[in-house]
Amino acid sequence: MKKGIIQQSLSGFYDVFADDKIYRTRARGNFRQRKIKPVVGDYVEFSAENQQEGYLLKILPRRNQLVRPPVANVDMAVVVTSAKEPAFSANLLDRQLIALEAQKITPLIYFSKTDLLTAEEYQRLLPTVEGYKKIGYQVYADYDPFNPQQLAAVMKKLTGNVVTMMGQTGAGKSTLLNHLAPQLKLATGEISQALQRGRHTTRKVSLLDVNGALIADTPGFSSYETFDMTVNDLPLLFPEMVELSANCKFRGCLHLKEPQCAVKEAVNNGIIMKSRYDDYVQFHELIANQKPNYKK
Repeated sequence: MKKGIIQQSLSGFYDVFADDKIYRTRARGNFRQRKIKPVVGDYVEFSAENQQEGYLLKILPRRNQLVRPPVANVDMAVVVTSAKEPAFSANLLDRQLIALEAQKITPLIYFSKTDLLTAEEYQRLLPTVEGYKKIGYQVYADYDPFNPQQLAAVMKKLTGNVVTMMGQTGAGKSTLLNHLAPQLKLATGEISQALQRGRHTTRKVSLLDVNGALIADTPGFSSYETFDMTVNDLPLLFPEMVELSANCKFRGCLHLKEPQCAVKEAVNNGIIMKSRYDDYVQFHELIANQKPNYKK
């Protein structure tokens, strides 16, 4: 029996990296019966007489797991956020950030396509960039998205970690990876001008060895609808609200209609970004109104 990490998942096959080799495996039938689905990033026990005919025997406990993209045991996530084509969406960025906070995954926000902005548009983006930095997020938004110094700084953060790239379709995840590691030569697609959505150029999930980091290049998405947290958990996923909530009059304050709420006061005073608070209110309503999932 061997131990390794699932490096790639494709059409029912799982490529496992162990002992500096790749073993192609399949999951035993009882995985399906027990409704266990292996995902990239899983640490597994497996048997293999050769590198082409192995079987997964056991999935070891997961530290965390993302649904979109489907990756487990992630240390960091590069949230590739398009500044233009498709247009920047603070709401989509915040959806991804709370999903990462819930899984205790460190986000790194990378603004792509900043070079498509006019000088005036770029100046309008900067307060938003500074707002996320003030919260404590690592943000990269140089006017030249492939500035060598910026790329080097990003790579330094990723080295030694299991990393996932995430972001909407067409945001430029594969393009960024190609600049971080030109030898990958990943396929990239153009944006559909009619739909303002990218074509899905990445169709499988795999961990790529990029300069000492294991990075998952994953399919993009057109929207991000995952809200598995409760309304009481939601405020805990906004770091700037956690910091101020101790000053709220009521313990367990949801920062909505409660009097003497430090968070609402901070929004009114420009200390908390209004776009973040507006998204928080919207997410609260979505969670409160969604139907229970009894299939969990």
